[in-house]
Amino acid sequence: MAIQQTISPVDGSVYVERELADAARVEAVLERAVVAQRAWRATSIAERAGFCSAMVDAFVARRDELAEELTWQMGRPISAGGGEIGGFEERARGMIALAEEALAPITLPDKPGFTRYITREPLGVSFIVAPWNFPFMTAVNAIVPSLMAGNAVILKHSAQTPLCAERLQEAFAAAGLPEGVFQHLHLSHPATEALIRDPRIDHVSFTGSVGGGEMVERNAAGRFIATGLELGGKDPAYVRADADLDAAVPGVMDGAFFNAGQSCCGIERIYVHRELHDAFVERAVAWVQQLRLGNPSDPTTTLGPLVKPAAADFVRAQVEEAVSTGAKAWIDPGDYPLSEPGSAYLAPQVLTDVDHSMRVMREESFGPVVGIMSVDSDDEAIELMNDSDFGLTAAIFTRDIAVGEQLARRLEAGTVFTNRCDYLDPELAWTGVKQSGRGCSLSRLGYETLTRPKSFHLKHA
Repeated sequence: MAIQQTISPVDGSVYVERELADAARVEAVLERAVVAQRAWRATSIAERAGFCSAMVDAFVARRDELAEELTWQMGRPISAGGGEIGGFEERARGMIALAEEALAPITLPDKPGFTRYITREPLGVSFIVAPWNFPFMTAVNAIVPSLMAGNAVILKHSAQTPLCAERLQEAFAAAGLPEGVFQHLHLSHPATEALIRDPRIDHVSFTGSVGGGEMVERNAAGRFIATGLELGGKDPAYVRADADLDAAVPGVMDGAFFNAGQSCCGIERIYVHRELHDAFVERAVAWVQQLRLGNPSDPTTTLGPLVKPAAADFVRAQVEEAVSTGAKAWIDPGDYPLSEPGSAYLAPQVLTDVDHSMRVMREESFGPVVGIMSVDSDDEAIELMNDSDFGLTAAIFTRDIAVGEQLARRLEAGTVFTNRCDYLDPELAWTGVKQSGRGCSLSRLGYETLTRPKSFHLKHA
């Protein structure tokens, strides 16, 4: 019997232990999913919406309990835990509302003697692999639309956040969802790969690292099934010379440091026009110095630990390397007693005098550090923003929205913002380019990856 342990970054204790599913358990779940999906696909969109809406009701009713569990599983400050439950609700209800229109048959112009239309058919069984950093909001991006489209769902959550899968299962049970339509499994990596290869899996949605995305593609190769991959980011922000610093500084810095920087669409690179650079840096450093690093179960803590000590040490190494090659560090780590090598607690850091030869400006950091570069023009900023292996989101801060929109069209990213960042609007497509992934979730377009078109060409007798 293989056991999975969740080590809490709060204090290093074992917070959860779960038995990993064996081959018999996986087989039983697969069989139930296939059978349940045959009946589920025959239900109306309105019926599916009723079950999914009731699930959301049951889920959000446990907001405080869920927020506390999040804190202990992955380290987010309890003061921010409830926000994820709100984001989950917004995305779930948004996708439920879009389903009727997105899944409606496409009718064609009349053609004498023929009836012609296109339907959106469910794929079958959807396997969703969810990450720990925003464990509910990332999972819901695929779970609810998959179900609304008529698919059955099997969820494998991160070993860091196994309770999230269980709480979703409980919410669906409370909603009365038919057995087998939604199930979860705690799986080892080899078992996860084997499930992707199983011919009864018709779709895979993965959110995580580039290496994890490569694993999905490798195991799905030759099966010709749909895969959605939401991978890493090294997202940039550009503060133009005309930007409002009163809005830009807190907007950009919150986008960089929320969740201790552990966000795939968090800001990791900042480019500031030379005219505002010094003023921006001064305010940015002051903003970061207001953060309180501490035990995330304390309501006054605003910066919690990273998910594990190895993650914190990775970011420490990036910072040390940058400083050793000429970067200037503005925050004194000595002001944060909890921040020690080998600890998940990490002092925040702001770096200037950085360039793209440094790992901290090229590799995904996924931690509370950001590099700031001065630029002389819009063109230079756009060139640097696009100089990346990633392309998830990018943001431009400016008072001139027309110019901001023109510049945004030149950015190589799945989502572009003006005057905000680090946000998912469920009515907009969520997608990435380059190593940030492939496919699309959310919005009406998100339903296209969870269904297949079926054409009806009916000649009248």
